[in-house]
Amino acid sequence: MKIANGYDLIEFAQKNNLMLPAFNTTNLEMTKAIVLGLNDAHLPGMIQISSNNLHLSNPQIIADLVRAFMKGTDTPIGLHLDHGKSFEDVKACVDAGFTSIMVDASDQDFEGNIAEVKRTVEYCHFHNVLVEAELGAIMGKEDDMVNEADCKTDPAMVKEFVERSGCDILAVSIGNVHGLDATPKVDLELLKQIAEVCPVPLVLHGGSGIPFEQVKAMKQYNMIKVNYGSDLRQAYIRTFGEAYEAKHTEANLYGLSMKAVENVRKTACDLVQIINGLK
Repeated sequence: MKIANGYDLIEFAQKNNLMLPAFNTTNLEMTKAIVLGLNDAHLPGMIQISSNNLHLSNPQIIADLVRAFMKGTDTPIGLHLDHGKSFEDVKACVDAGFTSIMVDASDQDFEGNIAEVKRTVEYCHFHNVLVEAELGAIMGKEDDMVNEADCKTDPAMVKEFVERSGCDILAVSIGNVHGLDATPKVDLELLKQIAEVCPVPLVLHGGSGIPFEQVKAMKQYNMIKVNYGSDLRQAYIRTFGEAYEAKHTEANLYGLSMKAVENVRKTACDLVQIINGLK
């Protein structure tokens, strides 16, 4: 199956009352595991990689890996740039075949954020690529542990931001945090207020660590995409850590890598089922 277009993926999820998990990858093994896990569950989702992690690879390599691993599959899977930090990264990912883009201008003020998102929208929409923006204080540090739980998106700013920027989906800050070292303080009432005024579907960053019942409750408030990174990375890293602790001379890289793929595969399969109430 070919990589699913971002617009088609969102439409499919809405039509079937599903939430899309977006799983962060870094390398070949993680990418393969995510494709296999989603296909095992027969549920749609996204593979995503941040600008930071592209330093270990490049957009073309990641896109080629996804295309290769999706051969013979039958599950809709999109390829997403997470926390795109530069217009150069955006263009490179679109050129490589990414089907949705997140532009991260969270370090700018309201007007600067709108301007940067609008520039990305103009480029991406020409190529029929969906654009995610963020409004709030998510900070854009998907690899760093940042205490963001007390930072919130202001509902009064949402409608203007979406309409002026032209974004297709919006990441919001409702007490969610990145990583597992900080405690989320999810405010579902705030999410409800945002959903009432937001003209586009919503996105939750930092899904790892948030109780599943809270995540599932967000579906009624137009939450369409939930990001998961730490859960999968832990499954991957733990494989090697446990092997080393059991045997300090362990050197079977191929065997451990394949075991790590299976562990991440199961984690991805479980997560997409759980957030959609199927497990």
